[in-house]
This record gives sequence, C-alpha cells and structure tokens, in this order.
Amino acid sequence: MQIKAAVVHEVGGDFTIEDVELGDPQSGEVLVEIAAVGLCHTDLAAQHGHLPFPMPGVVGHEGAGVVKAVGEGVTKVAVGDKVALTFNTCGECPSCKKGEPAYCVNFMALNFGGVRPDGSSALSQGGTQLGANFFGQSSFATAAMANQRNVVKLPADADLALSAPLGCGIQTGAGAVMNSFDAQGGEALLVMGGGSVGLSGVLAAVARNLGTIIVVEPVAARRELAIELGATHAIDPAAGPVSEQVRAIIPAGVDYVLDTTANAAVLGEAFASIGYRGTIGLVGVPADPESVMAVPMIPAQVLGARVIGIVEGDSNLDEFIGELQALHAAGKFPYDRLISTRPFSELNQAIAAQAAGEAVKVVLTHN
Repeated sequence: MQIKAAVVHEVGGDFTIEDVELGDPQSGEVLVEIAAVGLCHTDLAAQHGHLPFPMPGVVGHEGAGVVKAVGEGVTKVAVGDKVALTFNTCGECPSCKKGEPAYCVNFMALNFGGVRPDGSSALSQGGTQLGANFFGQSSFATAAMANQRNVVKLPADADLALSAPLGCGIQTGAGAVMNSFDAQGGEALLVMGGGSVGLSGVLAAVARNLGTIIVVEPVAARRELAIELGATHAIDPAAGPVSEQVRAIIPAGVDYVLDTTANAAVLGEAFASIGYRGTIGLVGVPADPESVMAVPMIPAQVLGARVIGIVEGDSNLDEFIGELQALHAAGKFPYDRLISTRPFSELNQAIAAQAAGEAVKVVLTHN
C-alpha cells in the first residue's frame, strides 16, 4: 500500500514527507494506521547520526493508531483495536524471560537495525528498500508496520494523541522514578532538564509523594511549568553552580538524580548534589557516542553512590503504559499538560519549536 512518510535521506538532513510503499504484514506483524505520533529526542539522535540507523529511512517511535491488518500468529490484537506502539523486544533472551524487556539482548538490532531479522524492510521507494523497523514501527508515517510484542492494546475510548507519547518519552521519565529508583514518599529527587522526560519524572515524583523535587532547567517557562506540576524548587543553571544551589535547598544532598542531558559537565554537578547512598540515573543520549562520565572515586565510595543506566524507564510494556493511563484518569498524572499537537506536515517546524523551548512535547497528528 502507498503511504506518506517522513523520510530522512542523509545524516543531519531534514525530514521530507514523501510517498513510500508499505508491504503486507508478515508473521507476528501488525499493520497500524497511525493517528498520532510523538516527537522524541531519540528520533533526532538517529537523524543526526548519534544513534545508528540506515538512511534513507523512516524513524518515529511513539505511534498510536488503529490496527488495519495482522500477520499470521497474531493473537494479542485484532483489526479495529486501538493501540500504542513502543519499543521492540525478542521475547526469547534471558532479559526478556526475566521480565526485563528494556534490556533485551537484541535491543539494538531490533530497534535501530533498520530491517527485520531476516534483513528485509517493510518500506520501499521506487523499488529501493528504505531503513525501517525503527523501534519496531517507523511511525513517522500515515501507517506503520509494528510487531505483536511492541503493540499495547488501548481501551476503545482512548485518546490516541494522548496515548502516543506514552510509548517512549513519558514512560521513560515516569518509569525512572517509579520503577528504576522505586522512589518513596519523603525522599528527594533532582531532575536535570525540564523537557518531557524530566517533567514526566516530576509528575511521577508527585504521584509518589516525594518530599523534595528539584528541577534544573535554563528555560524560564519550563521552570514555571515544573513548579505548576508539583516540583518544590526550580533552578536556573545560570544562577550559579547547580550543586551549591541544591545544597542550599537540601544540605544533605538528594536521594536520586534523573539526568536527561547526557552532558558531562552537568553530570559532574549531579554527582556533587547526591547524598549518602544516592543514585544517578542516566537516560539522555549524548551527541558523541564515545562520551564518558568522570566518577570521583573517593566520594563515590564514601557516599556509597550508584550510577545506573536506564532504558525506557524499566517498563514492562503491557503493564506500565496502562498504569500511567490509570493514574492520569484518576487525576494523579496530568501528563497532558506537557503535550501540544501539530499537523504531521509541520514536523520540521515542530522540531524547531521543541528545540527553542516553545513546546515541551509535540504530538504530530493526521487528519
């Protein structure tokens, strides 16, 4: 079938909306008509070559829509079901079998390889195969080929524009606090970066009744939003060393740091802000894949500090997205405050708006 998709032809190139061909679903695959797709930093990291992905190709990994066809063996969803799309996993490796799909041994190949396991692609243009299968979906398009393992069935009355960003950014920030840290009431959290991932962490911290929630963000409007969402403090990094500002608020240091920046200098301030047995969680994608974090060894030992990598908020896909929706329905996770919508045709403008701090989380919609 012919669809419209945002194709990136070369590293650093703009997205151009073009006609491409989408094949029929193979065994285990689910063809989804996309109604909405979130714009995530990971899409841009692939666009600019910070993450591996073959070009020309189609990215996009926070899709939501309606199932139009299923391949052989698909039992999880049926034609007509509303679904959210999330990251892809194999289901067979030790991590998947332990219920830790975010650490699937085959994660990189399945989410960034650009092809199916057999080397084929569901997308082509003029007879030439395109990079596809991004996060098992490539949903910067009017339709996408997903897999049974990375579709999550939604209620029939689900708002697809609100459901889309749950597939990555929202669940990553919230899951870091609720799953990876398992933060508890009264504890202290420092969030480095007030974008959609960081502010989702704030919302999760509020839901968990943390005592101190500090956000570090250079954009004033985002600091104001953080306070409105329940952060107890919002710091401007231009006002002085972040660790000194944090220690002025909580002299003993924080229990957790959620870093969304992947910036070595920022991480140095994060380390200087933690207290005894403090944990730093890394979710950001660095511009340089070879970037390293300097760990002050003596303070790390004295504090009993931990540094952990976090993928997708340690989400168990078929459960956690539903948990966040239930919290939202109960008024305890108002992530809709982060979202603004734009037509899919305005993808490049949406990227610019998000980069300028004019929007927190853009969701692109199809008419």
